[in-house]
Amino acid sequence: MKLLCDAGNTRLKWGVRDGDEWLAVGAVAYDQLATLPEVLGAWPALSAMFGVNVAGDNVAREIASAVQVLGLSPSWLTAQAEGAGVRSCYARPGQLGADRWAALVGARALHRGPSLVVLAGTATTVDVLDAGGVFQGGLIVPGFEMMRRSLAERTAGLGYFEGEAEDLPRSTADAIHAGCVFAQVGAIERMYAQIAALPGAVCLLSGGAAEVIASRLTIPFSRVPNVVLEGVARLADAVR
Repeated sequence: MKLLCDAGNTRLKWGVRDGDEWLAVGAVAYDQLATLPEVLGAWPALSAMFGVNVAGDNVAREIASAVQVLGLSPSWLTAQAEGAGVRSCYARPGQLGADRWAALVGARALHRGPSLVVLAGTATTVDVLDAGGVFQGGLIVPGFEMMRRSLAERTAGLGYFEGEAEDLPRSTADAIHAGCVFAQVGAIERMYAQIAALPGAVCLLSGGAAEVIASRLTIPFSRVPNVVLEGVARLADAVR
């Protein structure tokens, strides 16, 4: 039984997996890591912990300290040139974010055709994976929430408002909300155009902002709530 983790920019996503079965998944804010041993105490048979980390060394140390009481020590996975059915065309494969690498591996395990793998979190990543499992390249853009907060913090006349993604916004709140949604959607749909004509092509959409983006997508897509953890599971299985 393994503990699998995705240490993102804002929180730790975790899952308990026994063989091919997910027993539980959850998330915890970094300022609440002290609660993790209690939460995970329901699975005393945990024997190993694997994860990806884009939150930095300090967070890695805090996570390691939190799970030490459970007898666990995190094994942090990094991007490789090839592994778990995926080959990277990144100029420097090791520079690819570990979460993006895991997401590509997870996508390959879930869908054997060409896919556009989208992680809509603090940043939005948009990656092309071909039918042969080759990562062809991708984008990183500011995430939906980051766009909204940037406008609020760096302009004198625009605040942080709740709005709607109207086609023709007629209020500042809606103009900001729609602009940020459509910027996300535009980047995704532009990248999807590169695989749209290929048999079985689909966009696999994951991350905290997936719902707001999905509401305006016009391309074939499937919501995958934990595609990074799916990839971590396959990468962990390959570690012997």
